[in-house]
Amino acid sequence: MGTVQLWPLITPVNPASTWGPLIFIFFVSATKEAWDDYNRYISDKKANEKEVWVVRQGIRKLVRAQNIQVGNILWIQENDELPCDLVLLGTSDPQGVCYIETAALDGETDLKTRIIPPVCMGIDYELLHKIKGVIECPGPDRDIRRFDANLRLFPPFLDNDLCPLTIKNTILQSCYLRNTEWACGVAVYTGNETKLGMCRGIPKPKLTAVDAVIDKLTGAIFVFQIVVVIVLGIAGNVWKDTEARRQWYVHYPMEGPWFELLVIPLRFELLCSIMIPISIKVSLDLVKSLYAKFIDWDYKMIDQETGTPSHAANTAISEDLGQVEYILTDKTGTLTENKMIFRRCCINGIFYGSESGDALKDVELVDAVSSGSADVVRFLTVMAICNTVIPMKSKTGDILYKAQSQDEDALVRAAAQLHLVFFNKNANILEITFHASTIQYEVLETLEFTSDRKKMSVIVKDCQNGRIHLFSKGADEAILPDAYSGQKTRVFVEAVEQYTQLGLRTLCLACRELNEDEYREWSFLFKEASSNLVDREWRIAEVCQMLEHDLEILGVTAIEDRLQDGVPETIETLRKAGINFWMLTGDKQNTAIQIALSCNFISPDPKGQLLSIDGKTEAEVHRSLERVLLTMRITTTEPKDVAFVIDGWALEIALKYYRNAFTELAILTRTAICCRVTPSQKAQLVELLKSCEYRTLAIGDGGNDVRMIQQADIGVGISGREGLQAARAADYSIGKFRFLKRLILVHGRYSYNRTAFLSQYSFYKSLLLCFIQIFFSFISGVSGTSLFNSFSLMAYNVFYTSIPVLVSVLDKDLSEETVMQHPQILFYCQAGRLLNPSTFAGWFGRSLFHAIVVFVISINAYAYEKSEMEEVSMVALSGCIWLQAFVVTWETNSFTILQHIAIWGNLAAFYIINLILSALPSSGMHTIMFRLCRQPSYWTTVFLMVAAGMGPILALKYFRYTYRPSKINILQQAERMGGPILSIASIEPQPRSLEKDVSSLSITQPKNRNPVYEPLLSDSPNTRRSLGSGKPFDLFQSQSRLSPSYSSNCKDN
Repeated sequence: MGTVQLWPLITPVNPASTWGPLIFIFFVSATKEAWDDYNRYISDKKANEKEVWVVRQGIRKLVRAQNIQVGNILWIQENDELPCDLVLLGTSDPQGVCYIETAALDGETDLKTRIIPPVCMGIDYELLHKIKGVIECPGPDRDIRRFDANLRLFPPFLDNDLCPLTIKNTILQSCYLRNTEWACGVAVYTGNETKLGMCRGIPKPKLTAVDAVIDKLTGAIFVFQIVVVIVLGIAGNVWKDTEARRQWYVHYPMEGPWFELLVIPLRFELLCSIMIPISIKVSLDLVKSLYAKFIDWDYKMIDQETGTPSHAANTAISEDLGQVEYILTDKTGTLTENKMIFRRCCINGIFYGSESGDALKDVELVDAVSSGSADVVRFLTVMAICNTVIPMKSKTGDILYKAQSQDEDALVRAAAQLHLVFFNKNANILEITFHASTIQYEVLETLEFTSDRKKMSVIVKDCQNGRIHLFSKGADEAILPDAYSGQKTRVFVEAVEQYTQLGLRTLCLACRELNEDEYREWSFLFKEASSNLVDREWRIAEVCQMLEHDLEILGVTAIEDRLQDGVPETIETLRKAGINFWMLTGDKQNTAIQIALSCNFISPDPKGQLLSIDGKTEAEVHRSLERVLLTMRITTTEPKDVAFVIDGWALEIALKYYRNAFTELAILTRTAICCRVTPSQKAQLVELLKSCEYRTLAIGDGGNDVRMIQQADIGVGISGREGLQAARAADYSIGKFRFLKRLILVHGRYSYNRTAFLSQYSFYKSLLLCFIQIFFSFISGVSGTSLFNSFSLMAYNVFYTSIPVLVSVLDKDLSEETVMQHPQILFYCQAGRLLNPSTFAGWFGRSLFHAIVVFVISINAYAYEKSEMEEVSMVALSGCIWLQAFVVTWETNSFTILQHIAIWGNLAAFYIINLILSALPSSGMHTIMFRLCRQPSYWTTVFLMVAAGMGPILALKYFRYTYRPSKINILQQAERMGGPILSIASIEPQPRSLEKDVSSLSITQPKNRNPVYEPLLSDSPNTRRSLGSGKPFDLFQSQSRLSPSYSSNCKDN
């Protein structure tokens, strides 16, 4: 449009009226982007110009980090930051060990060990810079926990012997070298191809529900604009060929150029182009950035224990927080504290800690340790050394443990309290003390834990007698089936059941003695599997299973993980807000159920009903799923809190073979517990609910929750004890789960309300001016002439009407206390009550009505008094500015001094600007405003426009507020009266009938879908959900979602 406006024959106004706002908007956006780019440039420059010791042509020299090339050998000093990903070749430690801090990668502050490859052991310090060889590695990827490669050293160091490399042999970019004098390595990934660089990829933008509605409304206005242009263009050409040629003062030539018929339509297109406000994007970006800052600045969301504030990493989706329908949450570290405490254990069939609740204080266990019971000692030995814990001595001589897993930390500490102390780890040598004697073990191999194996093992050699042992720990379903033939495992199964009923986390411990030949043969296969660059993890798991059998089960440990403060209250409050909860955890089913009961996730019997879906085969899962689905259908009228529980194995079968049935179940239920699920399954469940067009929020605290968090519409990470991986991958990060309540109810709701008003008001003010231009065309020969001058059109959007509405970011329709006390009012946001075609039609009608009032009064008051056209234009513009000031005032619920200054100060600025322009002879408005302000008729006209424009709106508002108030209106009235909030019974809604004729589940995108939790909303017609009847639920009336026949809005999967 701006380009077309440069054509003098067509444009009805100066091109500056369009180009001015456009350039201003581009300037604001470009300035913001330039500032961000400049900050990135400074940060990159600082990193790129850092100097590093690099071996070039056999000589060590200082080189800038940006000049490091793949294959260069680097020397890193203690406390240096790694400029690239490198494979270790040597360290200052004789055993080839170094310590690194990975906080920049995963947020974990505990030190981790890295070790040089076995083929590099023993190479002299002086020869490291002369080393030559080849590293076979895959292409760059973003997996910071995996590195599958092979190393071949050339003679004289080693004769092409293949050595597998893992993540244990690498140090990644942005890690820091700690407690190690120096380290030497070869660069394998540099620049943006490092694992951290790959993780910095541009995240996929998320489209909010409000943005989707605005896009649809914009499309509708564009279609309306085209229709208006076509109609007025035809009318203008008809008038020109009939009436215009008869008028002596209209100098139309008898014959015009070939494009003459396009001139008038194009003029109207330029006049009507302001129907779609070009400033709306900048305005929304600006206020959304402020919403994010409000979250950052909220002192009530600071975790006082750790001092961790909340943070909004994504500034574009705050309003979606107010429309959340499903919350999918991890358990450990999210609902619980992730502070593991060893509570009970079962050793060789004997239960310890059952009476006192603390096995460490159980007299029988203490006596067994003192007497040196062989079973207890072996059990404690596995607890102490089957892990990846690093013992370190403090300055006071105390042993400190650096553990990547809180479970391992709890087990090692418990063993130490029972006098079996893991006190030193020197390369592959582990040292423990028991009863003043020191025992040494050499670690031959570590079979690491994976989510598929669900166990870990270590192969150690007793340095005293040379015996080789396999120590294992893991989930009961991964350990107990591998017990040796003849061992009675029933007592261990009972122990697991008993502990999980108490909500404790269980691990089974086992061991096996290996003979030399068996280990040597297996080691060859393990090395071969470890050398594979393709499917290495799967091949290693296959080889591990060849050794992890015929185990002797030693016992079961039970660890307590306490709930975080405020979790039950938070879940209960958000449930009242109509939000559904799904728990996705890797824990056992009974443990998950006990935690769910303790945190109000599900209701205990007889109020609640928990249905189980299980099975190991397709047929079993299908029968179980159908049974649960039938139960959900027939319990529609019962006031039960029905939930289902499913494990990872059954879930995999259900999603693969019975996806439609499981989708139907997901729509019917309000609560689900999915246990023993993998990270990929978590992401699949999020995608399943999103495909049914529900707004999802995923919350977790660990690296295994990242995929789920990134898949959800809104991702929330908890800055917990498992590091900051989840928090860094999330849109929002908080310190504790309880802050989720305030994030959604306060920040989410306010953001939605403010965005809904701002977006619709932006259309209103543009349509108002456009309608006046259209009406003026009917008294100007439908010629496409503009009533307003170029400066007025330019300043209207940029200055006169933008500033007052921007302070709507401070508006609060209800106090925070009321919102938290009555979470049911979130239903208005979830149902899209404040921004939908119905409410937009109201704003559209308001703009049309105000345009008629302004145009009719202005024309009748001035046009027939031989006034200049500029005077009529200024009177109409004044009416628009006054009306909009009162509209913003009336739509504002809470006032601050800043809002008063913005609204009335902006009105005063309008007159000051135009008085200055009236003083300039070259402005085209010379003396206009001076003359108008001296005329009583001008002020009378403005008063009439305001009275006529606002009178009916105030009357309608008064009628609705008095006789048909919404629940929010009632709460507002209670707040203004200064008394207590009305009781729930006093604002019980009227019942509505249940929609009867609904179709069964269809995976072909039907028009309507069942609600998540239905309120009775009386503000406007429901444009998103069908309302139904039911018993009152606190402030609103709800409809049960368990219906035998219903409609869904679910895409085919």
